[in-house]
Amino acid sequence: MNEEDQQSVEVSTEIDLEDIEVRLLLEAIYQRWGYDFRDYAPISLKRRILRIVEIEKVQSISALQEQILRDSSLMQRFLNQLMVSVTSMFRDPHFYLSFRKLVMPLLKEKQQLRIWHAGCASGEEVYSMLILLHEEGIIDRVRIYATDLDQTGLDKARQGIYSIDSIKEYTENFQAAGGKTPFSNYYYSGHGNAVMRRDLSENVVWAQHNLVTDASFNEFDVIFCRNVLIYFNEKLQDRVHKLLHDSLTEDGILILGRQESLRLTSHVPNYSALDRREKIYQRIQ
Repeated sequence: MNEEDQQSVEVSTEIDLEDIEVRLLLEAIYQRWGYDFRDYAPISLKRRILRIVEIEKVQSISALQEQILRDSSLMQRFLNQLMVSVTSMFRDPHFYLSFRKLVMPLLKEKQQLRIWHAGCASGEEVYSMLILLHEEGIIDRVRIYATDLDQTGLDKARQGIYSIDSIKEYTENFQAAGGKTPFSNYYYSGHGNAVMRRDLSENVVWAQHNLVTDASFNEFDVIFCRNVLIYFNEKLQDRVHKLLHDSLTEDGILILGRQESLRLTSHVPNYSALDRREKIYQRIQ
C-alpha cells in the first residue's frame, strides 16, 4: 500500500469513527438522561455535535460522551446548543396573512379552542399567535399549550422578555403580516429589553414535552409544528406525524414549516391542503 492509499484509509477510518462515536453518544444520552436523538437527521445532527465538541473544548465526541454521562450541567448545555433555533415574531409574514384568511374564519365558529405549539423554542411564535388572536377578538376563547424539549427555552418563553434590538424586525414582520394595530401596544420597554404584556399569555400552559418519546396529551383544534420535523429522519417523521394526527380534532388544522412536508409519510390521505405553499392542512380523516 502506497502512502496516498494509506492516507485515504486513515481519513476514511476517522470519518467512520466519528459516525460510530455519534451513535454511541446518542445511545448513552438516551440511556442516562432519557432524551432520544437517535432518529434525528444524521448529517445536521453530527455537524451540531462537532460544534459542541469545539465549544466545550474536549478532544473528541467520545470525550464529550464520558463527561456528559456524569455532568447534568453539561447535558443542559448540550441541549441548549443542539436545540438552538432561528426564530422571530411573525416570521414568514405571508404565512400569517394566509392563516388570517383561511383558518381564522374556521376558528371563529367555535366557542372554545385549544392550540398546541409543539417545539415552541423561546416563544416568539406563540406570542405572534396570541397577538393575532387578540386582534381577531377571540383570545379569551383559546387555551394554548406551548411545549418544548428544552426547559431553558421554555423558561425564556414564559418570561416573554426579548432584546429591544429585535423589535424593529418584529414590527416590520407584524405589519407585513396584516397587523391592524401598533405593535408597540403589545410590549413594554425598559433596560434594553421588550417585555410582552402579561395579559396576552394568561391562557398559555408552558410545559416540557418530547415529541420523540412522549404521548399525545390532549385534543387540539390547531397544531403548530413548524421547523421541527426537518431535524428528524423519515422513520421518526412518520412516528411524530401519527402523534400529531392523533392529537387533532376531526377537522383540526395542522401547520408545518415551509421546508417540511407530508409527502414522505403515511398520513397524506388524512389531510386536505388549505395552503400548500404555507403548509396549512386540515384533517379530513
